Amino acid sequence: MITYNHNAGIYFNLSKNERDSIVYSFAYDITKSSDTINIPVSISGLRENRDRVYQAYVETDSSSAQEGLHYKKLEEGYAISAGEGKGFLPFIVYNTPDLEENSVSVIIKLKESSDFNVDNPQIIRAKVVFSARLEEPIWWSMWLGEYSRTKHQLFIIATDQTSLTMDGLDAPKNLYFVDLLRIMLNNPFEWVNKNPEKGYLLRTDDNGITYKFYHKDNPERTILLRKNAGTGVFQFIDELGKEVR
Repeated sequence: MITYNHNAGIYFNLSKNERDSIVYSFAYDITKSSDTINIPVSISGLRENRDRVYQAYVETDSSSAQEGLHYKKLEEGYAISAGEGKGFLPFIVYNTPDLEENSVSVIIKLKESSDFNVDNPQIIRAKVVFSARLEEPIWWSMWLGEYSRTKHQLFIIATDQTSLTMDGLDAPKNLYFVDLLRIMLNNPFEWVNKNPEKGYLLRTDDNGITYKFYHKDNPERTILLRKNAGTGVFQFIDELGKEVR
């Protein structure tokens, strides 16, 4: 039994579900190039009137994420402020294009420092799983027809909605949101010009043969536009190389 007056220890203070894994997704906001996942930690033992430092490391052999690409290298140490019994380990993750296709994971473990021991191996491990992948929701086909993750992302951008209901009484409202997406798909250039507050831009790297649609805060996450040879209109291209309609 751990008592309050034993030697100070540090552990991850996770819920039952988080103990299995902490799940994070960039899927609903491609404007973020990075984000911080605050993993809660607590001390066992007495609080002290001084700052104390705990340490952690990534178990690379058990992690699929790559340091520097998918996440920022951990600091040498993290502080627990004087008089405090809890804190957070700030784990910084990056929104990279490959996360649209696959999730990656990291195993983080606490280790002994000059201020804290790690007596219980069952509660010094945290698994973080993160991605930027969207999945088809149950309501999609009722209002929006054929699904693609690109179309789903554009729907969120155009409407600021993450879901629609399946209630027929909500049809006028839901069809209004569908129409917002249609307007965007029919003329992406005009949509960008009329919605500057959203922060999306278009650029071409091949003298106007194709364009890339992206948010100014995350220019590496792009959606391709290509001219339809029959109509001469630029269309968004989904992850399978098909026009988004």
